[in-house]
Amino acid sequence: MLDFRLKVFYTVARRLSFTKAAEELFISQPAVTKHIHELEQQLGMALFERIGNKIKITRAGQIMLKHADDIFTSYRNLEYEINQLKHEQGGLLSLGASSTIAQYFIPPLLAQFNQRYPEVASSLISGNTEQIEQAILDKTIQLGLIEGRSKNPVLKYVEFAKDEIALIGNVKHNYGDGPLGANELKSIPLLMREQGSGTLEVITDELKRLKLKLTDLQIAMYMGSTESIKSYLHHAPCAAFLSLHAVKRELEAGEFKILPVKNFRLVRKFHFIYLQGQQDKLAQLFMRYAKQHAGEQTGDTGIR
Repeated sequence: MLDFRLKVFYTVARRLSFTKAAEELFISQPAVTKHIHELEQQLGMALFERIGNKIKITRAGQIMLKHADDIFTSYRNLEYEINQLKHEQGGLLSLGASSTIAQYFIPPLLAQFNQRYPEVASSLISGNTEQIEQAILDKTIQLGLIEGRSKNPVLKYVEFAKDEIALIGNVKHNYGDGPLGANELKSIPLLMREQGSGTLEVITDELKRLKLKLTDLQIAMYMGSTESIKSYLHHAPCAAFLSLHAVKRELEAGEFKILPVKNFRLVRKFHFIYLQGQQDKLAQLFMRYAKQHAGEQTGDTGIR
C-alpha cells in the first residue's frame, strides 16, 4: 500500500548514505539511486546533493522528510486500526531504552507483551538517556524509556515505574561500620557511569543535596555500562551507586551488599518519552500494557 520509493527516500534521509540504505532495505545501491532519481524527476527538484564522498539533504528533501514522518505515523495508525477491526493487534513497534532499563527492567516486560500481542513486530535499541532522547528526535524509534531527569520541551515525559539506587560494595571488603557519613564516603574508591548517563545525573543531584560534588569524591573510574561496573566490583575494594534492579541476583547470592549512607535515599522515576503531540497508537498500546504490569518488575527490587 505504501509507495516503496518513499520508504527508500526516508531510509536514505535518515542514514545519509545510499549504501547503508541499500543494506537496510535489502536492495542494491543502483536500485536505491534509481528510486531517488524517479522521485526527484516527479518533484522536479533535487532531494540530495553530494559533497565529496558524502550526501546532504536539500531544502526540498527536508520538506519531504517532514511530511514522510507524518505519512509513516498515519500509516502505522491505519494498520493498527484495521487490525483492530479484525480483532488483531499488529504492526511495527520500535523502542529505545536507556541502559539500566534495557538490560534489567524491560526484557521481562517486553517478553510478556510479545506473548500477549504476537502479531506486533517489536525492536529494542539501548543507549544512555541522551542517545535515546536523540533517537526520538530523529524519529528512528517511536517510544523511549529513560531513567534520567532531563526535560526537553519538545518531548513528553510520562512516569511509569520507580527504581531505587543504593551504594553497593563487595561482601569480601570492609567499608566501615554503620551508615557511612560524608567523610567516609570520600575515602572509598567509587565507580561511576559515564557522562550522559541518566544514572550519573540523578546520583549527582542527590549528592548535591548532601553538599557533595563529584570532585569531592575518590572516583576510581568512569565506566560505560553497569555490567562493567559489576564485573570490576567483583575484583576490587571499590563501591558503586547502582540500581537495585541491576544487582538483584548478586545481592541474593551474597556477593554484593548494600552500604547504607547517612541521609541518602535515591528513588528515581522511569519515564516514557515521545514527541509532543504524538498519536502513535501502537506505542500507546505498549505504554498502557507497561503501566499495568510495571509494578511486577518494581516489586522485585525491595524498594523501601
